[in-house]
Amino acid sequence: MDSNNTTTSKRLKDLAQQLILYKSPLQQAPNTNPSHQLSDLNGAVQENDLNKKDEADQVTAPPKRFKPNRAAVLVCIFEDEEHDDLRVILTKRSSNLSKHSGEIALPGGKTEQGDADDVQTALREAHEEIGLDPELVHVVAVLDPSTTRYGVTVVPVIGILYDKRKFNPVANDAEVEAIFYAPLEMFLKDENRSETQTEYIGEKYLLHFFDFETDNTKYQIWGLTAGILITVATVVYQRPPAFTELRPRFWSGNHQCKF
Repeated sequence: MDSNNTTTSKRLKDLAQQLILYKSPLQQAPNTNPSHQLSDLNGAVQENDLNKKDEADQVTAPPKRFKPNRAAVLVCIFEDEEHDDLRVILTKRSSNLSKHSGEIALPGGKTEQGDADDVQTALREAHEEIGLDPELVHVVAVLDPSTTRYGVTVVPVIGILYDKRKFNPVANDAEVEAIFYAPLEMFLKDENRSETQTEYIGEKYLLHFFDFETDNTKYQIWGLTAGILITVATVVYQRPPAFTELRPRFWSGNHQCKF
């Protein structure tokens, strides 16, 4: 990426540095050895880290073995000049899919045999699903994984798209019905949000639903996708949501589901 490229805004550069230095509560805990570590030499972001693909983009260590119940999603953030805010790329899954058809999701999917790490999984899936060139994405953080009710471990990978104009979205019709962009800060606000209390194996928790309309189309983001985006927005904007969260324990991976 050209260091003189004016599209690399100060806001995105500052965000990249903030996220590269971010450590999750799990990563901060003593005597832990997180599987995803950031290559940030001397605790600082160098200009080259923001302007080209290099070792700093390789934020995960290769898995020791193939894990079929593992998946990664890409939280790709860019600056929307028209609305002067940060936005995230989302998809509406194809109605023809056997699982989670028609739901809103982050680009991503299951780990494949040839994937070196979670970052590669997320970037590969985003390229396959929406035509996002991995070279356009600067990966800056990998968050703690969550576990679905069906025992799939989902790893959120945060990347920054410095120049949105270079992204030519191409939806894979077999998997994606629509591609759209939502304001990240929306997931901290109480506006256009609803919730429902549910229960699983005796445990009560809240599911949040965010309603969003763009290009005369209405979307509803909920479930684990909403949960991941609440976490990312909290980290990016460094403040808690304006509503109460009550997450299911199994999202943290501490709960093992048996079917």
